[in-house]
Amino acid sequence: MADRMVCLDDFEEYAMQTLPRNARDYYRSGANDQQTLQDNRDAFKRYRLRPRMLRDVSRRDLHTTIQGQSIDFPVGIAPTAFHRMAHAEGEVATAKAASAMGTCLILATYATTSIEDVVKAAPDSLKWFQLFIFKDRDFTRRLVQRAENCNYKALVLTVDTPVLGKRVASVREKFVLPPHVRTPNFEVSIEEDVLTESVYDASLTWDAVRLLKSWTTLPVIVKGVLTGADAALAVSSGADGIMVSNHGARQLDYVAATIDALSEVVKAVNGRCEVYLDGGVRTGTDVLKALALGARAVFIGRPAIYGLAYKGQEGVQRVLEILKDELSLAMALSGCRSIGEIQKSLVIHESYYLSRL
Repeated sequence: MADRMVCLDDFEEYAMQTLPRNARDYYRSGANDQQTLQDNRDAFKRYRLRPRMLRDVSRRDLHTTIQGQSIDFPVGIAPTAFHRMAHAEGEVATAKAASAMGTCLILATYATTSIEDVVKAAPDSLKWFQLFIFKDRDFTRRLVQRAENCNYKALVLTVDTPVLGKRVASVREKFVLPPHVRTPNFEVSIEEDVLTESVYDASLTWDAVRLLKSWTTLPVIVKGVLTGADAALAVSSGADGIMVSNHGARQLDYVAATIDALSEVVKAVNGRCEVYLDGGVRTGTDVLKALALGARAVFIGRPAIYGLAYKGQEGVQRVLEILKDELSLAMALSGCRSIGEIQKSLVIHESYYLSRL
């Protein structure tokens, strides 16, 4: 079986065949017609590479930094919920894999392993913590304090969830957490509401970013931005970074694929903070294209879950290894010896060639 796992699609195929339907439908579902879910991947194919030759690519350096912290290559693990539905070790295995590969894990509030236990499992690795500004501000602030106390290096504020999107497969199958799965970052008093809209605050404005900044000295990354206008507001509200994300296409359908939204966001930010991307990344060339269009790093969600379903820590680590190897290969074939040499001129939209016919 191990020899067959040569690309990320292999892990998805395995997970779809082996996961219980409840978990499978939760992980794979997108909002409504799932047009954006498909387009997140298809959009990468609409960008063409313009490689340079004879550049001495005998040695390649994939190291970079995010918020001043070093990582071995520019692919991290995005915040995703309920890892223990995919594997008994859940986020513990995911954290260990990220640590072994020298990259960043963003732990979700909806994790099935606590903030503290993830740190115990991978004490020396780079970890960020994802959160929402819940209606219960005191609870939200306690989450921040727990992350700070456990030496998480940044907070990732999700801003695209005033209410929950309609995920058809989960609605149809009446998704519920399996009995063995818990959400230990929540407190007993509100845990029964974690899968409902009752915990979210639809009245939030950009003051939420300022509020979070007032609670912490950690960098704050705003996740869920798809337009230049919102990118500018995020920066003016104090964001230290922006994650171009459509929530894995699980909130509003028919929004732009993240790779299509990236350039607009990068232009609006104009170097004032780092920009990252998640959504649709499946190959090393996808990573290369995102970096060329201005992303500092990319983060993967579903592929990490599928690797976890395959073989726990080893599976997630293999997913990351494949992306790292594919990125190194794509850099060599494009004439890039380091992440810093990946320039915007490397990528162009396919319409450039179609217009010349």
